[in-house]
Amino acid sequence: MAIHHASSGELIDVRPLRKDLKGAASTALYKTDRLEVFRMVLPAGKVMPAHHVAGEVTVQCLEGSLELTVAGSGRLMREGDLVCLAGGEDHALKAVEDSSCLVTILLHVA
Repeated sequence: MAIHHASSGELIDVRPLRKDLKGAASTALYKTDRLEVFRMVLPAGKVMPAHHVAGEVTVQCLEGSLELTVAGSGRLMREGDLVCLAGGEDHALKAVEDSSCLVTILLHVA
């Protein structure tokens, strides 16, 4: 079965999942040749190891709390916090509690 990606102009619900967060899966929301948007669900304690992508990235904490590590420095992200990262910058995430975040990635850098 193909994964549904929103079409240009289609509304996408990214409100917090709240009671449905536990057991929810990460979901691809929109993808083109240049841009990818997805909701990442991380249960408490889950770690997204240090990595980087070529293009710029944004991470917005939709619910819960996440420990973001960038350039060896950690900071706590809470619901509503947004971070923008330059392309190629190493970063890692750890869910302090059950969390979801909205991630956007610029896929092709000129």
